[in-house]
Amino acid sequence: MERYVPPDTPLNIVHEDAELMVVDKPSGLLSVPGKGPDLADCLLSRLQEAFPEILLVHRLDRDTSGVMVFARTPHAQRHLGLQFEKRMTKKTYVARVWGVPEEASGEIDLPLIVDWPNRPKQMVCHETGKPAQTAWKRMKSEGDTARLRLFPKTGRSHQLRVHCLAMGHPILGDPFYATGPARDFPRLMLHSEELRLKHPDGGVSMRFRSKAPF
Repeated sequence: MERYVPPDTPLNIVHEDAELMVVDKPSGLLSVPGKGPDLADCLLSRLQEAFPEILLVHRLDRDTSGVMVFARTPHAQRHLGLQFEKRMTKKTYVARVWGVPEEASGEIDLPLIVDWPNRPKQMVCHETGKPAQTAWKRMKSEGDTARLRLFPKTGRSHQLRVHCLAMGHPILGDPFYATGPARDFPRLMLHSEELRLKHPDGGVSMRFRSKAPF
């Protein structure tokens, strides 16, 4: 297993108020601590150093960058957590993938489950998998690759990565699912571009964005 060397980038706070904080997570940084002291450095711990009250709401994979929301009060954590659980939040991702899909858009509906002998990898399984749906749109082709916008309707682990692979278009730079030239990129080309949610204090709809750095 490769050594964990998290990026030493300053915190990029997209929005903050009394109830929540939205941060642009860099690629390569864990959302929460892993097992063992060598995996202790993460976005949550870095935020808690500056803002001790910060509470976790959801996660992004270590190699995924982009918009991530944290709560600043227990009320906000419950309120936001429920929105994620009930699929009331709307998430948009940008990905660069190997190959160019023929269709301009589509939807992937393939159930996912952990691939136990190879965890943390996930796999499609129609017998025991949990439902997972992702809508997608082709933005543009770039040589042998394409840029897609992904709209997950569920929030399974590695969902976007496995669904793109199942389409025959693995995400570039993916250390788990890409092979050959598709893997030969400096990072996982997956970015959480936009998050829509209701504010815990008053329920106003809010939209937070972060431009893909690739």
